[in-house]
Amino acid sequence: MSAHDQLLVVIDPVARRSDGESVRIAKDVLSAGAEAKICLPDSPEEFCRALARRGSRRPVVLGDDRTLLRAVALLHRERELATGALSLVPIGAPDSLEIAHALGVPRSTPAAARAVLDGRVRRLDLLVDDSDGVVLDELLVPAVPDLTSAAPTVWGTCRSLVRTLVRPAPTALAVRTHRLRVEVDGVLLTDVDTPVESLTVRSAGGAAEVTVHPAAAPPRRATARVLTVSGPDFRYRADGRITGPVRRRTWTVLGEAWGLTLPRN
Repeated sequence: MSAHDQLLVVIDPVARRSDGESVRIAKDVLSAGAEAKICLPDSPEEFCRALARRGSRRPVVLGDDRTLLRAVALLHRERELATGALSLVPIGAPDSLEIAHALGVPRSTPAAARAVLDGRVRRLDLLVDDSDGVVLDELLVPAVPDLTSAAPTVWGTCRSLVRTLVRPAPTALAVRTHRLRVEVDGVLLTDVDTPVESLTVRSAGGAAEVTVHPAAAPPRRATARVLTVSGPDFRYRADGRITGPVRRRTWTVLGEAWGLTLPRN
């Protein structure tokens, strides 16, 4: 990669507040290897405006999975994913960087910054829904509630203990089922008369890998380019974000829709 490359380095404000030292290291490595314009937005809105005004500079974002998703979503809305490539230097807590690492972005800040300068572009699939939302990693329908989001309290623990002591233990955990109609490339995979526990989707090789988990039967699997889910109001989790409720949503796989700079090895 030429030292004359021009980079637009957009630093997520959360990354600056949470790990200023890693931000400094990344800036030093990038500035030493290319002509880098540094942007320090104070909000997600300013982040998007800075990225939209990149001109001919190659965009590099510093932040976590949410930062990467925000950048990909913006470039998709601008219909500019097909040209050029995006680079990420991951900064954040380990559980906020699972998507980045799964895609192959190095875990250490110096290695990720060097990959921006010396790496290669890998073309990746993108799952896009009919509201222009994007999915980089996994889609789950319906969304599974986050039971760990609320920290337990002393009184809550005591009440749970009392309920356990005075009530008989259930013979099995109740499994919530849902009635969904699932179509893959226009072909019916399951209908509302067959209760399902969940539906998981990942894009790979230009197609969506769809797995339906019925309540009382083995999983059903299919690959498709277009997936449509409909039924009573449901929510879905895409890359950890919950959306809905909706009654119908269609996702389409765009093969090799965007480029991410990764290490050469």
